[in-house]
Amino acid sequence: MQALELKIPPPLVAALIAGVMWVLSKLPPALVIPNFIRTATALVALGGAALTIAGVMSFRQAQTTMNPMKPQQAALLVRSGVYRLSRNPMYLGLLLVLLAWATFLSMAWALLGPVIFVLYINRFQIAPEERVLSAKFGASYAEYKTQVRQWL
Repeated sequence: MQALELKIPPPLVAALIAGVMWVLSKLPPALVIPNFIRTATALVALGGAALTIAGVMSFRQAQTTMNPMKPQQAALLVRSGVYRLSRNPMYLGLLLVLLAWATFLSMAWALLGPVIFVLYINRFQIAPEERVLSAKFGASYAEYKTQVRQWL
C-alpha cells in the first residue's frame, strides 16, 4: 500500500470525501438534527478553515515548503503558531470542515466521511511524513513529538 503514500494532496482527499458524503447523504437513514445545530456547524467549518489557514501562514512565515507530497523538502521544523497545539493543524482543520459537513447533511452515512479521512490521512500522509521528518530532524523531531499531540 506504499503506492498511495504522499500521492494525493490532503485537501483533494477531503474534497473527494466531502463529495462522496454528499452522495451517500441521499441514502436513508436520516438523522434528526435541529436546524439551529445544522446552521451552527458553519462556525465549526469556519474554525476548521481558520486552523488550516493558520497552519499555512506558519509555514509561509518560516519560509519552508507546504507541499504535503514532498516533506523531504522541509527546510526546518515548524514548531510555532498553531504547531504548538497540533503537529497537523491543517489536517485537523480539514477534519473539522468534514465534521461540520456531515452534521449539516444530517445523514448517518455521511458520518463515515470524517472517519475515513482520519484513517486515510493517518496511514498515507501522516505516517510517511513522520518517517521523513524523523530522519531529517532526528532528536529535535522526536522531542517535538513528545511535546505536541498528533491531532489535538
